[in-house]
Amino acid sequence: MPDALILPAFRFEVKLLRSPNLIAGRQRLPGAGDGYDPSQTAALLGNGAFQECTGLEIEMDIQEYQEGGRNNGTIRRVGRAKYQPLLLKRGMFYQPDGGGQANTDLWHWLQRIINGERPVTRYDGIVYVLSADQTVRATWMFDRGLPAKIRGPELNARTGEIAIEELSIAHEGLRLLPAEVPA
Repeated sequence: MPDALILPAFRFEVKLLRSPNLIAGRQRLPGAGDGYDPSQTAALLGNGAFQECTGLEIEMDIQEYQEGGRNNGTIRRVGRAKYQPLLLKRGMFYQPDGGGQANTDLWHWLQRIINGERPVTRYDGIVYVLSADQTVRATWMFDRGLPAKIRGPELNARTGEIAIEELSIAHEGLRLLPAEVPA
C-alpha cells in the first residue's frame, strides 16, 4: 500500500449550525447542488473536538418486487434511505471565544426540548476529519439534527476527564463534501 494512503491518527472537529425552518409541504431538504451553505448563513450553536466518531453511514431500503411470470429472479427497487445517529465520543464543545470553557449551549438545547419548547430547534452539523497535522481529510455534513443522548463523564479529580463523554445526534440526511478547512 502506498504511503500516501496511510492515515495513522485522526481527530474530529464538529460544528453545529442552526437549520433553516422547513415550510409545510416542502419535501426537499437543503443540500448539495442548491447553493445552501450553512457555514455562511446559519447561527452557530457550538464547535467541538472529539476523539471518536461513528454513524457516518447510509443504508438504502431496497424493495423487492416479484413480477408474475418472471421465475429467474426478483426486481429490486429503491426505497427510503436510513441514517444511523451520529455518535461522538471523548470530546467536548467549547466556547467560540477560545476562553477554554465548556460550551453549555448543547445541554441547554436538550433541556429546552425536554421542557416542551416547540417548535424544536434543529441544527445541521459539519464533521471535519483531521489528520495528526490538522489537515482536513474529509468533510461530512448532516441535516436537521436532534440531540438523542448526551452522557457526561464520570467525574474523578485524579483522571482529568473531559466535559462530554458521549453525544448522539439523530439526523435526517448525510453527505460527504469536498474537504474544507474549518474556520
